[in-house]
Amino acid sequence: QVQLVESGGGLVQPGGSLRLSCAASGTIVVIGAMGWYRQAPGKQRELVAQIISEGSTNYADSVKGRFTISRDNAKNTVYLQMNSLKPEDTAVYFCKAIAKSSWTSRLSDYWGQGTQVTVSS
Repeated sequence: QVQLVESGGGLVQPGGSLRLSCAASGTIVVIGAMGWYRQAPGKQRELVAQIISEGSTNYADSVKGRFTISRDNAKNTVYLQMNSLKPEDTAVYFCKAIAKSSWTSRLSDYWGQGTQVTVSS
């Protein structure tokens, strides 16, 4: 079993910054790609950023140049540094990891519970 716990969400003014963290724990054998998704009220969940094991990254067009995803493999943690935040960034942010636990024979998707990010003046 693999568990993901997000933290770092909160209320921030437009133009401000916030850093989200997601720590994976459990019977982890390997963690492959990790990513951040978000879901705003009335919207579908969308990919914000992803990072593979070797460090290559990909971002949604709406956050390019403002958000940075990174990971600390020793801590099984992925981060999302969010700068120049806009009201439209308001959403629940979810962490996802593709991982293998000692109880499974292949990689599977795991999701965190989400953390609220609100950008408002």
